[in-house]
Amino acid sequence: MARTTGTLKLLADIAERTVLTYGEAFLGLLLATGTTDIVNLSTLESAAIAAIPAGLAVAKGAVGTLLGRTGTASWLPARTDPASTSTTN
Repeated sequence: MARTTGTLKLLADIAERTVLTYGEAFLGLLLATGTTDIVNLSTLESAAIAAIPAGLAVAKGAVGTLLGRTGTASWLPARTDPASTSTTN
């Protein structure tokens, strides 16, 4: 049961990072399109392009499960992670 709970928390961590990255990229593209002549994208194009950094966030989270604090997508080891209460890893 503990392993399942840990896996669910890890997946929730990666999902949160992915959704927020997508939202930030999408909003950034919409703002850049609306305020400059440098970027000229439709809303649909912005939505599609924003999926690229979101996909990279998934890959980064997957690698983070191997590198960082156990049970999270963080790349920081537990001893240097400010959110960690543990001193192992």
